[in-house]
Amino acid sequence: MRRVYNKLVRDHIPVIIQNSSKSCAIETMPDAEYRQALLEKLVEEAQEARLAAPDELVTELADIQEVLAAVLAAWQIVPDRVQQMKRQRHSERGGFERRLKLLWTEDGDEDV
Repeated sequence: MRRVYNKLVRDHIPVIIQNSSKSCAIETMPDAEYRQALLEKLVEEAQEARLAAPDELVTELADIQEVLAAVLAAWQIVPDRVQQMKRQRHSERGGFERRLKLLWTEDGDEDV
């Protein structure tokens, strides 16, 4: 039975598939398609992390880091630039240490 994926996979996946006595077809994506596929893969991996059991979370976070490294390379972003922006955002907006949950906001323009 043929299953269609049409998604970005890790470099060794075709060999792993072939070693399991299955066949597959692959193609190399052009840059624009690859970049879009990376962003889709980042969302996919984040969703997998969200659903992961506690003992699987480290694996899913490692996958996210792998995809993130590929995103940085594809856009030629220096990791230090991301860390600098992270520090800036933390300084301006804070982190998540206080575990705050926003319940509601009000704009103050309500008719009374």
